[in-house]
Amino acid sequence: MKTHFNIPVSERLVDRIGGPYVLYSVHLEGFLFCKVRYSQLRRWDQQLRRIFGNSLPPFPPKYYLAMTASMADERRDQLEQYLQSVPTDPNVLRSDVFIGFLKTLQQDTFKIVTKKVPLDVFLPNGRRIQIEILTSDTVERVLEITAYKIGLSRELLEYFNLFLMQGGGHGDLTVIKKMAEFELPYASLQSVEVENCKVGLRKWYMDPSLDARLMDCNVAVNLLYMQTLQEIAENWTKPTHSQRQELERLKEANDKTKFLELAQEAWHHGYLQLDPCTCDYPEAGCGVAISLGNDEISCCIQLPSNQTREVNFKMSRVKCWQVTFLGAAGEVNGPVQNLDQNLELRFQYSEENTWQWFSIYTKQAFLLSSCLKKMISEKLVKLAEEDPEMVSSYHTDFCIVLSKRLVQRSAHSKCSISMI
Repeated sequence: MKTHFNIPVSERLVDRIGGPYVLYSVHLEGFLFCKVRYSQLRRWDQQLRRIFGNSLPPFPPKYYLAMTASMADERRDQLEQYLQSVPTDPNVLRSDVFIGFLKTLQQDTFKIVTKKVPLDVFLPNGRRIQIEILTSDTVERVLEITAYKIGLSRELLEYFNLFLMQGGGHGDLTVIKKMAEFELPYASLQSVEVENCKVGLRKWYMDPSLDARLMDCNVAVNLLYMQTLQEIAENWTKPTHSQRQELERLKEANDKTKFLELAQEAWHHGYLQLDPCTCDYPEAGCGVAISLGNDEISCCIQLPSNQTREVNFKMSRVKCWQVTFLGAAGEVNGPVQNLDQNLELRFQYSEENTWQWFSIYTKQAFLLSSCLKKMISEKLVKLAEEDPEMVSSYHTDFCIVLSKRLVQRSAHSKCSISMI
């Protein structure tokens, strides 16, 4: 599945000798990731092709004459699709050429020199772990350093990730974004325009049954316990009155294993909750609280009558989805850091034997999309364990949808990313 790269804006600039060029602002998960010229991307593509050959997606052709406005817009679309598709090959994603180039771009964009610095990483209970990193260290490397600091087994790192977060502890926790493994946490903290933003360590899976795979590691159990306590305090997980009483008893007894076993039975255990937002179901402008996990999109919708309706969209009936910037995009004359987070995620869903589109308007649309991708990938792994032939059929259906749903830029300069 595609990566959340997009190029919503570009700048026309002049180099030192007076030659014009276009600088593309590449965003990842809705935030500025780097700025890059076409010539830099072209050289990078040539390096990648020397290693991976024609398995790479097509790269936009070079124009030898001045580009018209439509040609410039087409190139931007093509570069966007290229960046979204290149990381889908895990061999490319892990390669030194891929990671090294993106590290350099991030450092050049935000004028970051390589040096040792302290970095605070927050655990789910609010405890701060200070580690020493290089400003050029990727999320993957910082995660390894953090795991070593707290004694978490390297074999369990795949179940955790680093996130940019805000608040926590007072019913105000916001997960801003999941950081990509090739992202530089130091650069992201310097560039993101979010007040009191911090790096947090959290589990990263949407299937609560995967908790069982971590129960033999005391450090992992402690992390799960911290996060479960946090999610109950934030009202993301909603135990019944009797469950809450028993959980309190187990907490006082410091029986973390039994606590986590009982928490599994609580409503929305292990779900990730978004900030309040709006949707178009059952009608436009309805407020909604969205929780994601256990192969579903769970929505508590505020109706115009002030009543609430619980609606659960099962991932097995989701065909595809699309993230769209609703603000203006295109060429600009001055520098742009981060766009207003006016985003829409719309997904196609099978209901009563018909396919319908549902829209959610949230600044966390890319995080929502990441959660949907994670639920799909976990489903594929589970199917592979049960019946490999089902995975082949399931995956082919996704590919057909991809080939039919093209990324389009409308007359209103909406910038879209289609997933699956």
